[in-house]
Amino acid sequence: MARYIGVDLHRNQFTVCVIAENGREYLSEYRLEHLARFVAKLRPTDEVAVEVTGNTRLFYDAVAPHVAKVVVVNPTQFRVIRDSVKKTDPHDARTLAFYLSKEMLPEVRMKDKLHAQLASLTQTRDTLVKQRTALKNKVNNILSAHGINLRKEALSGDSGLEEVLGMKFDAIVMTELRVIVGQIRACNTSIAELEASRPRESTEHQGHWQPGGDRNVVGDRRHQRLRPAGKLAAYFGIVPRVRNSNETERSGRITKRGAKLARTTLVQCSLIAMRYSPYLAKFYHKIQARRGTGKAIIALAKKFLGVIYNTLKNNWIFADFPNFVLAEAS
Repeated sequence: MARYIGVDLHRNQFTVCVIAENGREYLSEYRLEHLARFVAKLRPTDEVAVEVTGNTRLFYDAVAPHVAKVVVVNPTQFRVIRDSVKKTDPHDARTLAFYLSKEMLPEVRMKDKLHAQLASLTQTRDTLVKQRTALKNKVNNILSAHGINLRKEALSGDSGLEEVLGMKFDAIVMTELRVIVGQIRACNTSIAELEASRPRESTEHQGHWQPGGDRNVVGDRRHQRLRPAGKLAAYFGIVPRVRNSNETERSGRITKRGAKLARTTLVQCSLIAMRYSPYLAKFYHKIQARRGTGKAIIALAKKFLGVIYNTLKNNWIFADFPNFVLAEAS
């Protein structure tokens, strides 16, 4: 029989609660450097639950090969722990073990090593992009205070930054501008380095233009691992909250579950795609007229995600993507 093991993981230590076959509970604590001692006591039939923290990947990689299952839990989605009035390490470990035994934990899918590294790289790039945007806004604010209004894209290139440094202001203002421009350039260099470090497209994940015409084909041999379309939208957090009581059903705002960066990127890509696609633009404006801009943007993102999903799943080839015309099967 399986033992159910809850682990409350911290930066340098972790607390373990084991629910044995006879129902008895055993509590113990380990330093993180003694993780190997914990692993040595595991059995192939054990099931382990652990919360998401900064070092969950380290713990997961060490434990997963030695047990039947490791369930990684998002604490923000597990209200039993999040809202607990008794927030102690033994209590959290015991709660994880108990709900693991009942198969009632909200599980987080663990990425493989490569995709975990790419996710971290993408988050770092996003942080630098936001920092660069804030610095550009600061430059524009300084110039605006002196009656100078630059074009929105003027600071995108090095020539625009040189133009700013060539302007004449008081010594204090010039010092501030030199520092800010230097930081913008450092961000540009770092962002370019991060982008260059991403693996090039492989044969297992490819998107390319079909030679000899205006036909775009997107293929992904891993599409068998894609979630169903509805669950994929839920993963991006763009489905409404639903509350049922007796015969009453209410739908609220979107859940915003899942990766915030992925959701933001999807919405931005959808709005850009709409500029070039009459098919998506018509869909957007139809929803906007009936339900307003906010709901239309989310509906557009969900529609665009559906197009991406079905393209990957069905290996669609487009004769005219902007107007959503599929090529005839050869």
